[in-house]
Amino acid sequence: MMREPLNTTWFLSRYVTHYCAPTFIFLAGTVLAYSTIKRQRRGDSELNISYRMVVRGIVLMIAEVLVVSPAFGTAWLYFGVIACIGVCFIIFSVARKLPTWLILALSLIIVLNHGYLNIDFIPDDMWWGQYLRVIIHEPNFMNRPYVGLYPIIPWIGVMGMGWTFGNYLSERTPEEIMGLREPLKRIGLTSIFLFFIVRIVNNYGNLLPRQGWTLVDILYVSKYPPSVAFLLWTLGGMCLFMSYGLKLQETNEFHRITDILLQFGRVPLFFYITHLWIYRLRPPNTATPFYMPMTPTIGLWLLGLYALYELCKRYEKLKRANPDSFLQYI
Repeated sequence: MMREPLNTTWFLSRYVTHYCAPTFIFLAGTVLAYSTIKRQRRGDSELNISYRMVVRGIVLMIAEVLVVSPAFGTAWLYFGVIACIGVCFIIFSVARKLPTWLILALSLIIVLNHGYLNIDFIPDDMWWGQYLRVIIHEPNFMNRPYVGLYPIIPWIGVMGMGWTFGNYLSERTPEEIMGLREPLKRIGLTSIFLFFIVRIVNNYGNLLPRQGWTLVDILYVSKYPPSVAFLLWTLGGMCLFMSYGLKLQETNEFHRITDILLQFGRVPLFFYITHLWIYRLRPPNTATPFYMPMTPTIGLWLLGLYALYELCKRYEKLKRANPDSFLQYI
């Protein structure tokens, strides 16, 4: 089936957002590993560490139902990126006991081979089977309310790769971490090179085969679920961004550029949920979906970022003032 023609500018403006979910899930694994090791070194019990992971996972799933799904206007059972991360946290409350090398190996196997996964043994003529297939590996938006776009497989593999990275960082000094600039750059460039090989060969790793040779044809890859090509491009780009971030730390411009980003990064879940509702706002008495030309859209996006920055600053102060409250999970 041939895809419909797409405006290149609008396609690229949407495509650039594809970095978000893979980076979000990868770094969720990184932070989870880093914080787990920090708690272990502090003397927290293994039971308490696992308990916190489970509670955080449940909080994320509840947030998906009560806050995220209404913001998107989807069915309340929508299994989105926040619910996916929540389930993965619960799985890692047990899986974290595995050796790091085994978690990495299993994660790579999942990411590189999930396209061959067959779950036809799960019935699709019953509601629970339809929903289970959506949650495990088959994103679907047709069978409301049992819909979802972020199945556990292969995203748990991406989180496992992030977990491995977090374990690696926890054993390194600040100077050694700064030395990762070149390795991250090489990994990123190699990943993007492999992306082009996969797209040119047009077989393995392409859940959506390339249909031509335009820029859109090459970049038009599957995100739901993420193909190997999609993850090579986005995680490769993530590595390049991290390499550039380490380079920035050596310059005087670092703090000016990163202060805003770090403010968002210190309260990521609050930022994510709040940005959904801020950008959902539209003029009264307007039809949905609501569209605007590119220039005013960018203007409103920047205005929204300013509002989010101020809200995140205030929320962080509230969270720091109440470290043992429920806010620690948000």
